[in-house]
Amino acid sequence: MQQFVVAGGARLEGSVSVLGAKNAVLKHLVATLLAPGKHQITNVPGILDVEIMSQVLAHIGARCDFDGSSVTIDVPHDLVPEAPIHLVRRMRASILVLGALLARSGEARVALPGGDDFGSRPIDIHVEGLEAMGVEFELTHGVLHASAPDGLVGAEVMFEFPSVGATENLLLAGVMAKGTTRIGNAAREPEIEDLALLLSSMGASIKGAGTSTIEIEGVSDLSPVSHRAVPDRLAAGTYLVGAAITGGEVTVHDCVPDHLRMELRKLASAGCEWEAGDDWVTVRGPERPSPVDFATLPYPGFHTDMHPPMVALLSRASGTSVITENIYAARFRYVGELNRMGADVQIEGQHVIIRGVDQLSGCPVDACDIRAGAALVLAAMAADGYTTVINAEHIDRGYDGFVEKLTGLGGEIRREAIDA
Repeated sequence: MQQFVVAGGARLEGSVSVLGAKNAVLKHLVATLLAPGKHQITNVPGILDVEIMSQVLAHIGARCDFDGSSVTIDVPHDLVPEAPIHLVRRMRASILVLGALLARSGEARVALPGGDDFGSRPIDIHVEGLEAMGVEFELTHGVLHASAPDGLVGAEVMFEFPSVGATENLLLAGVMAKGTTRIGNAAREPEIEDLALLLSSMGASIKGAGTSTIEIEGVSDLSPVSHRAVPDRLAAGTYLVGAAITGGEVTVHDCVPDHLRMELRKLASAGCEWEAGDDWVTVRGPERPSPVDFATLPYPGFHTDMHPPMVALLSRASGTSVITENIYAARFRYVGELNRMGADVQIEGQHVIIRGVDQLSGCPVDACDIRAGAALVLAAMAADGYTTVINAEHIDRGYDGFVEKLTGLGGEIRREAIDA
């Protein structure tokens, strides 16, 4: 086990660059399974989830060779159509091999997914959409057995909720299905647009990605591709909140400011000043933030993954803030850890009530998931004294060079192994 030791009191100042989005690159790796040959993905972050997904692909038969922020994926003609439990349980995104394997092999065996624990996140939407395309399912001992005995067939699918994962799974399945697939109430995230761009470069026919209706005309063959992943808006947002919570000034380069427009709007409401160019954004934090209310929503609304860092920021606000969590019903495990640091945060149903305090205090806390861990580190930057954040491996799943980048901005943070 690893832990971060953080000294409070430093203002984050300077500039930092981000690489490709975790939530894009993982899907790109899966998409390469659709075409035998050598693919290349660039702007790839060096994070644990990318390593885990490369192991999933290796089990299926593909080889991933990393060179800095680039990865070459060699996909064979014959695949092993399964994702084993010991890998899938570590990362929810593994469920996306379902659509790709059905498209390539006509069958898939995928263990039910794990990843961050945000309560019940059923894959019913994935299953119902694929069933409409001719897939038959059987669940045996925690493993989902899927087959398309007559091949994948295009279908009209209307989601009850704009699920990102289900939209991506149907995209991956639909690009090689017979006929036309239309996805209604599709998710609109930038990472989905980026996946559609990669698939289109491979030869897929996709219209409407980034809107609530996506139309896919199936093709018989796809070709290997080289693709640069879209920048990570969540990593960018985390460093910007770091500026806000420490009263500093941080510029994030190699990002897409428009992908953070709702988050920047709420930072401005909290008293921050910001400016942006084509691929950079600067945030200057206030001496003390103002209270802000908001609700997490599917894109272009406020991203649920930016909820924990914002709660850390608002824990020091000069008043009471209310956040409504509409995406994940049990995203609040970090609240108790933040309260250990002296915050005054209460949960009422799906609402988080944050009464700002004058000062946070350093203490041992647990990084229970990726974004909660990052939020606790940011809170520690603004706290009095030292904070140890255990289970740092969770943060490693989503942030490339987290310690080095924060240190480069003037933060006092180091990584330590925990002596058993």
